[in-house]
Amino acid sequence: MNRLTCKIFLIFLWVLVLAMPAAAIEPQIENDSEPLPQAPVISLITCWPGSNVYELFGHTMLRVVTAEGEDMVYNYGIFDFSAPNFVYRFVKGETDYMVRAYPTVVALYGYQGRKTVEQVLNLSPEQAQSIKTALEINELPENRVYRYNYVLDNCATRPRDIVENALGGTLRYGQMNDTLTYRQQMRLWCANYPWLQFGIDLALGSGLDHTLTYREQMFVPMTLMEAFEGANVEHNGVTESLVVSSRTLIDGNDCGDILPPTPWYASPMAAALALLLIVILFTWHDLRRRHVSSWLDFLLYIIYGLAGCLVAYLILISTHEATSPNYNALWLNPFYLIVAVLTLIPSAREAAILCHLLVAIVTLLTILFWWTLPQTANTAFFPLMAVPAIRSISYFYITICGK
Repeated sequence: MNRLTCKIFLIFLWVLVLAMPAAAIEPQIENDSEPLPQAPVISLITCWPGSNVYELFGHTMLRVVTAEGEDMVYNYGIFDFSAPNFVYRFVKGETDYMVRAYPTVVALYGYQGRKTVEQVLNLSPEQAQSIKTALEINELPENRVYRYNYVLDNCATRPRDIVENALGGTLRYGQMNDTLTYRQQMRLWCANYPWLQFGIDLALGSGLDHTLTYREQMFVPMTLMEAFEGANVEHNGVTESLVVSSRTLIDGNDCGDILPPTPWYASPMAAALALLLIVILFTWHDLRRRHVSSWLDFLLYIIYGLAGCLVAYLILISTHEATSPNYNALWLNPFYLIVAVLTLIPSAREAAILCHLLVAIVTLLTILFWWTLPQTANTAFFPLMAVPAIRSISYFYITICGK
């Protein structure tokens, strides 16, 4: 009897459920249209410097997170070092970079040990979608490659420009903390790499030494991050902070994952002073015996002449920013190759004397009046300028007055 009662009860429940109105068991929908998907969330990601030379100024990327679960990072700092003639094209100013999109987890994989900060941007749905669309268009195969410029068009300036274009005239930056030049900005991040800074000061001319606007300083990723942190944006007549929130994605040192400081004895200044001391000792020996060490002059002027050819190439041919004018050409130029050859030819004694006199005059004037030029010199340059001046003066004196 109990089993029969249970069966009747279950049948009764089943009939009751089937008889219920469909509206009672279906979810209620307030309107016929499906809700629009949420606007993408756009973030600026800033990575502090790494130990490699191409990582010394940090890195900037844009992150896009959508309601559908897409989480991508757009990286404008991709280059192919194995590309044909990469070094030559880099020196010439024809370096091509590209933008690529990667899942965030993949994109951040190589930044362990480098402090990485994410800033979520305060954007309207239309502005956020505009940035997402611009990034997707840039990442298309026919658009992703661009001509890289280390101060005007790089991994930081491209994301900045995209955000600015989406915000239009509603974006306002704060006040800049420091008045800097390109060269001063570079020196801040090259402090532990004096040979790199030596090369920058040698290859790049007076174009690096004009005072920058705040926006121009944003070619450095950390400066761009600070600028966004202090920026405001206007939404519906209300001024709000551009950055909604910030968080650290990867912990790291505020100086970045860079190498320790270069010891003083391995610095360019130490090498320049050592060369100057050697030249002074040889010159003193030449003056005492009233005989020119032609082999030393030939070696020195060949080295200076070859370095001068590189400076001349950068000035005349390279399209890199700030390679021309470069006042280092006053003391480092191909003319030294002529001096080197004439020094070894006895029959060209008069021509050699004139050339050495010209070298002495120009280099001495360069040392004395460099402060009047619109270009900052590396301190190691002055001992190096003194080397040809000393050798040419001694050649002139020994050849004319010493015999």
